[in-house]
Amino acid sequence: MEIGKRISALREAKGWTTNRLANLCGLSQSFLRAVELGEKGISVESLALVCESLGVSLRAFFDVPEMGEGPDEALRRRLEGLSPRQRAALAAFLDAMTAEGE
Repeated sequence: MEIGKRISALREAKGWTTNRLANLCGLSQSFLRAVELGEKGISVESLALVCESLGVSLRAFFDVPEMGEGPDEALRRRLEGLSPRQRAALAAFLDAMTAEGE
């Protein structure tokens, strides 16, 4: 796994700029950008700050779905990457969807 590409993908999935993520995790934008481009490595401590800011555990960060994975497992992995706020919104959405069918 390329750590920089994973950070970039998670950041972009949230619609965040490198600057926003850097500000949230307390790292410089230039350093974070260099990590995303694969020009610099990142310490576990700094990666933990990035993951916390993205609302993703270190386990979920490295737990990328495998090719050919079943839909239930893929969904579980995606749920793990959601922030508490996103999980609450999804739960409310699912409640509304199931209420319509009753």
